[in-house]
Amino acid sequence: MRIAVNTRLLLPGKLEGIGWFACETLKRITRANPGHEFMFLFDRPFSKEFIFSDNINPLVLPPQSRHPLLWYYWFEHSVPRLLRKLKADFYLSPDGFMPLSITIPSCIVIHDINFIHHPGYHNWLTGKYYRRYFPLFARKADRIATVSYYSKNDINQSLGISTEKIDVVYNGSSEKFIPVSSKDKEVVKNTLTGGNDYFIYAGSFHKRKNICRLLQAFDRFKRGTGYDLKLVLAGNRMHNYPEMERTFSEMSFRNEVIFAGHREQDELRMIYGAASALVYVPLFEGFGLPVLEAMNCDIPVITSNCTSLPEVAENAALLVDPSNVQSIADAMQRITEGDGIGKDLVARGRERRKVFSWDRTADLLWHSINRATDR
Repeated sequence: MRIAVNTRLLLPGKLEGIGWFACETLKRITRANPGHEFMFLFDRPFSKEFIFSDNINPLVLPPQSRHPLLWYYWFEHSVPRLLRKLKADFYLSPDGFMPLSITIPSCIVIHDINFIHHPGYHNWLTGKYYRRYFPLFARKADRIATVSYYSKNDINQSLGISTEKIDVVYNGSSEKFIPVSSKDKEVVKNTLTGGNDYFIYAGSFHKRKNICRLLQAFDRFKRGTGYDLKLVLAGNRMHNYPEMERTFSEMSFRNEVIFAGHREQDELRMIYGAASALVYVPLFEGFGLPVLEAMNCDIPVITSNCTSLPEVAENAALLVDPSNVQSIADAMQRITEGDGIGKDLVARGRERRKVFSWDRTADLLWHSINRATDR
């Protein structure tokens, strides 16, 4: 087959959840299937690190599609023209976007549909595009892959898509995320926090990640316990999130919060591994990759009791109500009180993480692609 792949999100130094999913699955699928040609469709000059094998033909297709109007033009005009020219046999989209006019078989990955339930999480035009087109993408595609049973059921109930058309393809975690030695933990803490223990949050600073309540909970934890822990936030600080900036400015212990910026996996693994716990409490999540990364680094996890997160974590995390600041603060206190809960969660995490791997993810996605060709 000649498989055209939407690879817009393979951006060097900027990979996050969906980008990592695309990178890790495509790396394995292209190498495991040398008899197929994969045409990677980029919207800007690409990095050679994403050309994983000799059977990949990278193509740059303008214009750069970073705005809803440009999304529409790219997917409804640029991509279909190229697919006809290349005589592609199949279309794969790891981020769920697709041309509505194509006639070849297709498989798209819809990671979640938070925009249906929380329209305020996006600006007006972006939210309008998502709510208008993703239901159409879901109906048009021959197969849909998604990253949890929660998302599968949500797509079924909210978009009216039959569960028979939806395959669950769990995320994996990079093999780089492994435990950190005691010596390295001390080095990280001395470098990052002046030697103090700390909680870690890793991810984007999007509204649905609930950073405001995380900051408020940390402030309440500090006031209530007096423990000398810090909070490290690893991610790109957003300039269009005034609520977070306001919450931060109102904190009593804002000097105990460290903005570590975006970190590549090697650095992030060290920051995870030296932390007292991950505190990851989003209001909505299709999977929650940091939960798995933290488990692989042998640190306890505090996460939300809603959407996909109980499915991913099962009994290997402290589950909290993400809308309740006190619930988050209480979990922070429980982790630090030394009653053995942290070690117990780490042990449970070692078992739970065995369920997930990128090898398995890639195999399941390839199976979904093959099911789409059987139409």
